[in-house]
Amino acid sequence: MPVVDAVAVTSRDIARTARFYGLLGFAFPTVEGDTKHLEAVATGDGARLMIDHAALIEQITGRVPKPATHSTFALRFDSPAEVDAAVAAVKSAGHKVEKEPWDAVWGQRYAIVVDPDGYPVDLFAPLPGA
Repeated sequence: MPVVDAVAVTSRDIARTARFYGLLGFAFPTVEGDTKHLEAVATGDGARLMIDHAALIEQITGRVPKPATHSTFALRFDSPAEVDAAVAAVKSAGHKVEKEPWDAVWGQRYAIVVDPDGYPVDLFAPLPGA
């Protein structure tokens, strides 16, 4: 059975996008001025997060990449407090929070933030006792 190996977003400013995802806990190598592809430092068995420059993707596909209207991936945190802290970091850095953290009926602390290029990212953690 195939496994999800990587998730990619496109960006018009890779350094800015790497800083945004750094607020959510990802670490990246140093961004050089002409970087067109960047991958987060691997930390375990999960899928890799990749950032591709929008011009590179347009060159490959022949289409200008556009963000989805719904998140294409979600980040699981260990606790509801970590979700709240991540949202606070994103908000204080001036990025958009689409949906403030709430206790979802399916037993998770959930929130939605938006990266600098408009990609929504779901953040969640299991609620205690759920």
